[in-house]
Amino acid sequence: MGPGTTQYARSGDTHIAYQVTGDGPIDIVFVPGWVSHVELCWAEPSFARLLNQLASFSRLILFDKRGTGLSDRVPNDKLPGLEERADDLMVVMDAVGSKKAVFAGYSEGGNLSAFFAASHPDRVHALVMFGTFAKRIYSPDYPWAPTVESRQQELEHIEREWGNRMDLSHYVPSAANDEAFVERLATYFRRSASPGAAVALLKMNTQVDIRNILPTIHVPTLIMHRTGDQDVNVEEGRWMAKQIPNAKFVEFPGDDHLPWVGDQDIIIETMREFLHARKSEPPAQRALATILFTDIVGSTERARNMGDQAWRSLLDAHDKICADTVAEFEGRLVKTTGDGALATFSGPGRGIESSQKVIQQCSALGLNIRAGLHTGECEIRDDEIAGVAVHLAARVSASAGSGELLVSRTVRDLVAGSNHTFEFRGEYSFKGFDEKWSIYSVV
Repeated sequence: MGPGTTQYARSGDTHIAYQVTGDGPIDIVFVPGWVSHVELCWAEPSFARLLNQLASFSRLILFDKRGTGLSDRVPNDKLPGLEERADDLMVVMDAVGSKKAVFAGYSEGGNLSAFFAASHPDRVHALVMFGTFAKRIYSPDYPWAPTVESRQQELEHIEREWGNRMDLSHYVPSAANDEAFVERLATYFRRSASPGAAVALLKMNTQVDIRNILPTIHVPTLIMHRTGDQDVNVEEGRWMAKQIPNAKFVEFPGDDHLPWVGDQDIIIETMREFLHARKSEPPAQRALATILFTDIVGSTERARNMGDQAWRSLLDAHDKICADTVAEFEGRLVKTTGDGALATFSGPGRGIESSQKVIQQCSALGLNIRAGLHTGECEIRDDEIAGVAVHLAARVSASAGSGELLVSRTVRDLVAGSNHTFEFRGEYSFKGFDEKWSIYSVV
C-alpha cells in the first residue's frame, strides 16, 4: 500500500500534517503516542508493515500533532492539550471528508482518542486503544503509574540524551539487542520533535488525568495491552476497561510498549474481528461537555434599588455579553436564567476563557458575576441539557465568590499543560452527591 501524500489542514493559525492511504470501507484515524512523523514512520519496516495492514481494510488517516513531526512547530509553553488536539483532529477529518471514523490510539494517543470519543461520539464509529494509561503520576487509587521522582528522572534523561542514541529498551525490550533497529527508533524520535518539545510534551502528559471521563464513553471500545509492557502496566488497561461501559479488554503476551514491535499480527486480527462484529449504534444522545453556570451576585437587592426598567436594561446588556462571548468561544448558550446563564462547551479550555471574559465584561457594567465549570456527561436535547453533571456544575457555581470562577478537578485535569493557574479551594460536599469533590479557583 505504502505512504500517501503529505498534506496540510489549517487549524487556526497552525498547519497540521496528515496523510491518507488505503481505500477500505471504514475510516481509521491512527492517533500516535508521544511524538510522531507521518513520513519517517514509513521508513521503519515494522512500522510500515503495521500501517499497511491497517490500510488493507480501511482508509487510514495519519497525522502529526502540532509541535511534532511535519506539523507546525509551536512554542514549548504553548503545546496543545487534549482539547486543542481534538480540534486539530476534527480539522483533519473535515479536510479528508471523514464524517465518522474508528479512532485507534496507542500510549498517549489513547488519551486523546478517549477524550474525542467522549466529546464527539457522533464522529466516532469505535474506539481502539493499545498500551494506554489513564493518568501518569502515582496515587493510592491509581498505583500503577510512575512516581513523581521516577518521572523526573525520565525527563532529565530525555533532555540530556535527546541528541544522542537514547536508551529506549523499556519501550522495546524484545528489540533492545537489534542495534540497527534501536538506532532507527532513536532517529525517529529525534526527528519527530525538538528536545524542548519532547520534554515539554512529557511534562504535560504527566499532568493528564482522564479517569473521570472514562464512564462517559459510549462508543464500542476495544482496549489491548501486552501483559509485560514495561512502560504502561497491564493493570492500567484492565482498570480502564472496567470504567468504560461494555468495553472489551484483550491482553497479549509480550513486553513491548510500541504496537509495531513484537507480534503485531495478533493486534491487527483482534482489531479486525472487533470492528467486524461491531453493531450499528443509534445516534448519540449523550456526550461529554463542559458546563458553565453564571450568576449575578446580589441581583435581588440590586433590582429592588434600581427599579424595573433600569434593571431590565442592565439584564439585557448582561444577556448579550453572555450570548456573544459563548459564541466567540464556540459554545452553546442553552439559556439565560434571569440573573445568570447556562452554557456548554466542547472542551474545558474554552469554558474557562469564556467564563473569564464574561466576568470581566460584566464587571465593567457594574455587575459582579460568579461562575462555575464542570466537565461531565450530559443528555443533549434540542433546547435543554440534563444529567448529574449539570447539577454538579450548578453547585460549583453557587460556591463561588463574587468575581470568582470555580472549577471541578475534572476541568483542571483535562486542561493539563495549559497556561491556566489554579488554586485549591478544598474538598466540597454537595447536596445530592455522596462523594466529595476537589474544587479549584482559576487565578
